[in-house]
Amino acid sequence: MTASAAIHGARGQHWVAHLARHAHVRPEVTALRCGAVSHTWRRLADRVLRFSRSLARLGVGEGDRVAFVMGNGIEYVESLLAVSAAGAIGVPVNPRLATGEVAFILRDCGASLVLTDAAYHRLAAGAAKDDGIRVVDVSAQAGPAHAGLLDGPAASSPADELAAIGLDEAAPALIMYTSGTTGRPKGAVLTHRNLLAQSQTNLVAFRFEMYDEVYLCASPLFHIGAIGGLAPALLVGASVVVTPTGAFDAGEHLDVMAEHRVTSVFLVPAQWQALVTEQRRRPRDLSRLRVAAWGAAPASDTLLREMAEVFGGADMLALFGQTEMSPVTCVLEGKDARRKLGSVGRPAPGVAVRVVDTEMNDVPAGEIGEIVYRGPGLMSGYWNLPDATAEAFAGGWFHSGDLVRVDDEGFVHVVDRLKDMVITGGENVYCAEVENVLASHPDIAEVAVVGRPHPRWGETPVAVVSPVPGRPAPLLEELREHARRELAAYKLPTGVETVERLPRNASGKVLKFELRDGRLDDSVRG
Repeated sequence: MTASAAIHGARGQHWVAHLARHAHVRPEVTALRCGAVSHTWRRLADRVLRFSRSLARLGVGEGDRVAFVMGNGIEYVESLLAVSAAGAIGVPVNPRLATGEVAFILRDCGASLVLTDAAYHRLAAGAAKDDGIRVVDVSAQAGPAHAGLLDGPAASSPADELAAIGLDEAAPALIMYTSGTTGRPKGAVLTHRNLLAQSQTNLVAFRFEMYDEVYLCASPLFHIGAIGGLAPALLVGASVVVTPTGAFDAGEHLDVMAEHRVTSVFLVPAQWQALVTEQRRRPRDLSRLRVAAWGAAPASDTLLREMAEVFGGADMLALFGQTEMSPVTCVLEGKDARRKLGSVGRPAPGVAVRVVDTEMNDVPAGEIGEIVYRGPGLMSGYWNLPDATAEAFAGGWFHSGDLVRVDDEGFVHVVDRLKDMVITGGENVYCAEVENVLASHPDIAEVAVVGRPHPRWGETPVAVVSPVPGRPAPLLEELREHARRELAAYKLPTGVETVERLPRNASGKVLKFELRDGRLDDSVRG
């Protein structure tokens, strides 16, 4: 290690440097736990350091891509940190994807190594075999293979050795693949500086307290939502409790929150509803819970009221964003949540926002436009996709693809995705608006609205519906009559198709590009 590298490392503002600092200042404080396993800051630093050396022995070096195909656990966090310490780029992969989908990501990013666990080893090996990519099981169940990653004596001063690692904070830390609802997923390249910016945003939003924070990481670690919570926890030195991958069990989560005196947690509204019900059934001591955050879907007024009643000592917080922004862009505080129901809040600290038309002109307050961003959390671009990157950054701002309106108090309301908008006869039809109306039909279980070509109007809205089991699929005229009271005539669907279920990706998002193209396979057709 050269003197200049050591100086650079001593000034580090990335999560390996954060780990080193806490291992020096608070070596015996618990840093990480999952189930019955826990690590102090010193032990975590030692394991990460030895793990990073093992990666080097496997040929992993600066800029190499290392993919993670595994479930939540202590090994996942160790892997993230060790890959960064080795100077490589981590690529979290959704293990719910099919083998071919995982193989596409491994090939697209040029992965040189895949880290996996016992549960997902077969998936990882199957996806990697055609390209000859090495697969290593890092779970404790791997026995000697896992122990080999920690070969070598414990470092005499892991904090100092990690602190001396000189990482370029402008270099990529992660490639996070978007969910691919419009086609093949794209890899958003997030730098160490992006993660630092996100940490600072979430420190303000979550009001993390120094040395007294216990953060429950209940989201899958392949998702940007979990990374967005882990990064600030490492910065501030919070104890992180990771819930293992598996079906969500409200009782188990509440037990964990009570046992470890959790102070903050992020969950989706459906999970909060389950917690409300279970906490009412059997109350636990959650007196230390300070922040109850949600996102990924809107919360109803009923749920917000119930959360306030059941978790009354906690501040409620809604977060909105996207992978390319690392991810948080807007924050809705609990004091505004019910009076601004349906809003995603106001821009987060450090995020500059405009709402623009197709010519990049600002639209007046209350009118609909695309929300575009600038800020230190913004990705450096899409991996190996210069044209897509240039398009996303057109005009010097990042184009989110979200259509919004901003009210007179500056609160952002999401209307639709830009690519989901249908322009029929020169009129804009927002598919989400039509879907919300059609979804209230008693015979519809789920519905998606897409644009289809039309010889006269250019395109026209078509409803793809999945009927309630045991009920007949509604006819077109029945749907139009149902929606006529709430929608203008040009917004009414001009066609209806019936499917057994809507096609979704592994993250549960509807694949509208398949619906637009009519590419429905027999498994979803009615």
